[in-house]
Amino acid sequence: MERPHHEKNLASPDDTFSPIFASMQNVSEDSGHRSFLDAPSPYRTKPDNTSSDEALKQIKTANTVSISPELFEKLYLTPQKAVKGELRGTFGNPTPVALIGFLLSCTPLACELMGWRGAGGNGAATLGAYYFFGGMLMTLGGLLEFFLGNTFAFVVFSSFGAFWFTLGSTLTPAFNAYGAYSSDPTKPYEGLASAGFHASYGFFLLFMGLLCLLYLICALRTNIVFVTIFFGLFFTFVLLTGSYWQGAIGHATAAANLQIASGAFAFLACLAGWWIFFAQMLASVDFPFQLPVGDISHVIRSGSDRLQDKERFSA
Repeated sequence: MERPHHEKNLASPDDTFSPIFASMQNVSEDSGHRSFLDAPSPYRTKPDNTSSDEALKQIKTANTVSISPELFEKLYLTPQKAVKGELRGTFGNPTPVALIGFLLSCTPLACELMGWRGAGGNGAATLGAYYFFGGMLMTLGGLLEFFLGNTFAFVVFSSFGAFWFTLGSTLTPAFNAYGAYSSDPTKPYEGLASAGFHASYGFFLLFMGLLCLLYLICALRTNIVFVTIFFGLFFTFVLLTGSYWQGAIGHATAAANLQIASGAFAFLACLAGWWIFFAQMLASVDFPFQLPVGDISHVIRSGSDRLQDKERFSA
């Protein structure tokens, strides 16, 4: 008597190894009579007569295992999107590298802007961190995000890497950025206090604030922590712009107060950054507990999902 069709499939020598948990498998009509509880193993393997070398060749890499959109968005700070190739499963996640570059540059700067323990000097004391942490690590992280197909993270990290290089070079005497505003060529540092330098540099900070506003809107498709980072950075740059412009017209007290307020918002952004960095590191080592980041990628539906719904209804 001929065996049922589903039993044939179970004994078929063409079954291949599928390292996807059975609870995540899409069960076809042919396998509809099998349940997870009836299966002796959550995996399907080749028959016993398969050589060990052939079996090893059938084992897939880690990217074969499906991860939730929430976890993907936590790791890469961008909504999950299909890309060609297997780079995400082959190489490490560059996002924490870019984050730590940002945090070890911005957190000390925030404390300096607030004047904690007598700090000051427009952040000149941490000039090296702007180059080697903020500039280098964020640019490197952005470049690697480009190869992984994560456009949003690539643009964010690369632009902030350029920002830290710009800030570092502005404060570096060899670039003579502020020296050009000094009335005495032998005292270039006086240019830092000049009205022309303050008024001019404020425009750069203003448009960095505009850039962060655009990032803030885009971050509404990621998570609450990432939104908090750009919320803090937006007000950081807006208040810093006001501080520089107030300093340009001689309102020293207002400029100082605005600078302190900008440092407070920068510190808020850094606190959120440290949280998501720690969450990513815990996820990278599969720690027993995970930190929530407040996934909101499902709140604003993607344009592709809306288009699919429109095509489905029109069909």
